[in-house]
Parts: sequence; C-alpha cells; structure tokens
Amino acid sequence: MNAQVIEGKKISDLIRSEMLDESAALKQRGVVPGLAVVLVGEDPASKVYVGSKEKACQQLGFYSEVHRLPESTTEDELLSLIGQLNQSQRINGILVQLPLPKHINEKAVIDAIAVEKDVDGFHPESVGNLVIGDDSLLPCTPAGVIELIKRSGVDIAGKHAVVIGRSNIVGKPVAMLLLRENATVTICHSRTANMEEIAKQADILVVAIGKAKAIGRSYVKPGAIVIDVGINRLPDGKLAGDVDYEDCLDVAGYITPVPGGVGPMTITMLMQNTITAAKRANGIQ
Repeated sequence: MNAQVIEGKKISDLIRSEMLDESAALKQRGVVPGLAVVLVGEDPASKVYVGSKEKACQQLGFYSEVHRLPESTTEDELLSLIGQLNQSQRINGILVQLPLPKHINEKAVIDAIAVEKDVDGFHPESVGNLVIGDDSLLPCTPAGVIELIKRSGVDIAGKHAVVIGRSNIVGKPVAMLLLRENATVTICHSRTANMEEIAKQADILVVAIGKAKAIGRSYVKPGAIVIDVGINRLPDGKLAGDVDYEDCLDVAGYITPVPGGVGPMTITMLMQNTITAAKRANGIQ
C-alpha cells in the first residue's frame, strides 16, 4: 500500500481561495493588506522567492512594495529603510529576504522590524510569544507544516512527533507548534545517538536537515505521517528532499513530495500573516 501523498500545492490553493474572500471582505471595510519585501544583492534563489511573493500579493489583491537594493548597501541604509517601513501606514508586513550580504548583521536587521509587522515570525519577541503560547505571527514554514497535517485530516493531539533538525527557522519552531497542538515531541539532531530508533517511534516525522535523501525507510514507522521540509539540488539539477521519497512511499501512511509539498505552503502562510497583521492594525478580530 503506497502512502497518501499530501499535495501542498492543492492545500495551498485552497487556503489562498479562502484568503481571497477574506481580502475582498477587508477591502469593503477600506482595509488593503500591505507587504514590503526587501532584497539586498543578487542571490538567484532569493530573486525567485521575491518574484513569487510579489505574484501572490497581486493574486490576493494586496498592496505590495519590493525594495531591491544593491549588494553594496550598508547596514545603516538597510536599517533606515526598515525604520521607514515600520512607520508606513500602508505596510502591515515587512520581510527582509535572507541570507543578507556578509557585511550586514542579520540579527540587527531582524530585531529592527516592528514586532507587529514581523510576518516572518523571526523577531525575538515573536519567538518568545510562540514558546509561551501567546498570540503572535507564526514562522511561515513551520505554520505551513501544521496546516498540511491538519488539512490531511490527521489529529495531532496525543501523537508522538519526532522533529529531525533544530534550526531556528524550522526545527525549533515546528517542535513548539506541535507541542501547542498537544503532541508529545522529541527533537533529534546531528549529535543524537540512535536517531533511527527514535525516528521509528514517530507517528509524525518532520525532517529539516538540508541533506538530500538522508532519511530512508528504516527511520519510518509503518503508517507514519512524513513531512519533508528539505529542498536540495542534486548533481543532475533535479530537486530532492531530505527524505528518500521513493524508499519511504510504501512504509509511510502520509508523505509530502519535494517539490510540491511544504514549499507552496510557505508563501501562503506569509500571505496569511499579512492579512492577520492588517486586521490587528485596524482592530478587526
């Protein structure tokens, strides 16, 4: 029996159609969600991401600004732009595309974004709110992972979830969100002893380590939900996840493909955060 494939593109399209209605309803109340994206330098992958974000804003009827700055931009110039965007009435969400050039301190830039406009969910205050369970804008990829699991009809409460990877962008926040949904959570990482054994106990296995096809069937409990956050380019130019998809297909109960699994959800959740920020800024529940 092959696993049920969790189609991120389909689920993402469904959420976007719900957002389209919400955006139209806000527009009738005179509120247009606004997103500013800042890109420093010429990173090719970042350029593609920024293009997708721009397109998503157009589709949903948002106001959007893209600030494309040269590689030579100083940290002070970037912080000054963030200061202006923090003050702008038209902008509800600010996203600075990472990675930044080496001479700019990423932490200083993230810290400078007003927490109520932090649609990436990276600001220390947003992270703190996530940990203690207070209301905050959630990091997009982890929030997308939770949405994928829920919309596949799986109840997270009471399940044992194993997260492989402990990055600040995916591993840690996704573990926190699973905990918030009442899963029992174990985090594995590069120093974990007997990782295979632990992973095999998971009802829900989330993998985010950035190593192509590192996790095969020996890590998967029969019938488990396998969420693959990794996206790696193979020598032949094809994309692959951190999970060996073909190898795990007949063991898992549910599995996300790469591409087309978690990827489409990230930008969708970013748009969702922008709507949430716009509603909060205008005192709309």
